[in-house]
Amino acid sequence: MISKSILSSFFTLALLTSFMSSSVFASHPLITDDTGTQGKGKFQFELNGERSRDKNGGVKTTETALAAALTYGIINELDIVVNAPWIKADADDSVQKTSENGVSDVSIEAKWRFMEKGGFSLALKPGITLPTGDEKKDLGAGKTTYSLFFITTKDLKPLLFHVNLGFIRNENNNNNEVNIWHASFATEFSVTEKMRIVANVGGEKNPDKTVDKDPAFILGGIVYAVSERFDVDFGVKAGLTSAEPDFTALAGITTRF
Repeated sequence: MISKSILSSFFTLALLTSFMSSSVFASHPLITDDTGTQGKGKFQFELNGERSRDKNGGVKTTETALAAALTYGIINELDIVVNAPWIKADADDSVQKTSENGVSDVSIEAKWRFMEKGGFSLALKPGITLPTGDEKKDLGAGKTTYSLFFITTKDLKPLLFHVNLGFIRNENNNNNEVNIWHASFATEFSVTEKMRIVANVGGEKNPDKTVDKDPAFILGGIVYAVSERFDVDFGVKAGLTSAEPDFTALAGITTRF
């Protein structure tokens, strides 16, 4: 019989990943954010999806996640973004199947670029999540959570480098870890004016107290600018530890107006 804790653990990691990647992306499919902002009065809309699979203790687990994010530039150096995720997770041990799905916790974040000089820039990104997901189904934390990320970007055309260091105060009703750290590094390489190759590596504290390993990942992908205001992207992510899903496929679209 499938242990409820296995599906719960998978949901817990999915929720954390959804929150960490909900902000204004450096370039989806990257998890690591950059210091770039939209500019005063400008909008950006992102629709992103991923499909993960994992095998642990004879149980096969898959997850489908969708997220819609709307960003608005309050001033040139300050953005606000609202992200609404939906998650579906399935577990199968060849004897029994278990499945849950629904809307997860909505997040609201701000990004303030407070320094920019010589291609080097710094930003802060505070955020909160609202308890919109059903915690009884492990679709949400059941409480408002808080976060603060420190972001650096270095522009060495045609290369870009990004570093994120973050902390999440993961208040919850699910007996999960409350204090979560995150660290990640990403790079982008402009192959042409329209196409970029991206790579990402990172890890964070596991919110599941019953698991002694922290999730860590490596990711690669492509971003293609169909036009000046419309991008499409594809990527793959692999787990570097057993706490991270074995394989994840990612895709998304971004439009600016």
